[in-house]
Amino acid sequence: METKIEQKTAACLWMQAGVVKKKICISDFSCMTCRFDRALRKACHENEDLQKKGMILKGKRGNLVFWKEKLIKQPLAKRPCIHHMKGYIDFKACPKTYHCIDCEFDHYFHDQFKVYTVLKPVEFNDIRGVSLPVGYYLHSGHTWVKIEDRSNVRIGIDDFASRVLGKITAIKTPLMGKQVFQGKKAIHISRNKHKASFLSPVSGVITQVNSKVNKTPGLINHDPYTDGWVLSLYCPNLKQELKQLMFMDSNTRFMEMEMDRLYAFLEEETQLAAADGGSLGRDLFKNLPKISRDRLLNLFIHKDP
Repeated sequence: METKIEQKTAACLWMQAGVVKKKICISDFSCMTCRFDRALRKACHENEDLQKKGMILKGKRGNLVFWKEKLIKQPLAKRPCIHHMKGYIDFKACPKTYHCIDCEFDHYFHDQFKVYTVLKPVEFNDIRGVSLPVGYYLHSGHTWVKIEDRSNVRIGIDDFASRVLGKITAIKTPLMGKQVFQGKKAIHISRNKHKASFLSPVSGVITQVNSKVNKTPGLINHDPYTDGWVLSLYCPNLKQELKQLMFMDSNTRFMEMEMDRLYAFLEEETQLAAADGGSLGRDLFKNLPKISRDRLLNLFIHKDP
């Protein structure tokens, strides 16, 4: 099947379905941010409510139905897949009546053909043994944001937290479609009986969960910024929320201060001169006594009971 990622049609989905005569898409099919889409959905919901009461509006407004419902009435051979409507592929019929969550092709499409900004950063800075990617935003709770496209981002746990915690044995996150909120707990990790939570760096709706990390949480330890990403989010207020995060030089200053704070903690807990210019190892948590481990989580992560 030929893919046509660079040849998107400009016709709105509502127009392609025949609900409206003419409407050009100006939001690159990001319907969740489109005022026109919201207005039509509201009108369709109102029509449904009136019909349940035995009332039917006259005129154009009374004929409004959801674009999916309009297309479902078409014969299968004339019912286009949503990815064809968006201009990504040649014609393909939709056998699932637009219930994409049950569609194997939809899952395959997102795995194989969805265009992302290159996830790997251009370069890394080394902050006393901790990797810091160029072009990522950081949250003070040691989570990161990488912008993919418009309001779509990936988030994960930074290298500092990965090295402090060491071997992560389990991870738990909300499911796809759920909302997370900036500064609220979203990623829950376990190291055997020890548990900790990380705050979401931005607010949004979860569009994807990294299944590889769910199966192999150690990916976060080995590759926290690329293969070890945790969630993909759709963030309608991304521009405003990014202002609350650190970027570029602010990232470096923050990580330097965190390293100073960490070494001061180690000197106090172990009575050893930790701040000797050496690099931070891969599993600090393992080499501390239990009482120090609890303090470590409380100081740098968010310890769960």
